[in-house]
Amino acid sequence: MIRNATIRDVKEIHSLLKHFAGQGLLLARSISSLYDQLRDFIVYVDDANTILGVCAFHIIWEDLAEIRSLAVKEEAHGRGIGAQLVGSCLQEAERFGIRKTFVLTYQAGFFKKQGFVDIDKKELPHKIWGDCIHCPMFPDCDEEALIFIRD
Repeated sequence: MIRNATIRDVKEIHSLLKHFAGQGLLLARSISSLYDQLRDFIVYVDDANTILGVCAFHIIWEDLAEIRSLAVKEEAHGRGIGAQLVGSCLQEAERFGIRKTFVLTYQAGFFKKQGFVDIDKKELPHKIWGDCIHCPMFPDCDEEALIFIRD
């Protein structure tokens, strides 16, 4: 089941993101930033309400949003949880009337299966780079930029 993240989820979300950030697969998030941006986050939980996956949908501008912090516990990989989380974010974009949703990722193949296509990072507004200054890879980012454009 996918639901909005709650205050009670923050430490578990932090732990999951920290695990994958430690592997260099996504940008680490501080607990403080998770509280600040909690409304952006959704979680996938099992019947015992254990978080198996997390994702954030962040509105950037009038017609642009970003999917951030997508992570699924390793033992739950291959069950379609990531695709469901991304699908939920794209539904949210549609609900808000946002045509373009992008990602910066090391998992381009996964996002291409969800309908995203390559985009040159230079085509994205400078506003999106606010989080990048906190990344250990900055300014030599090797993440790929992809975008989903709703017809």
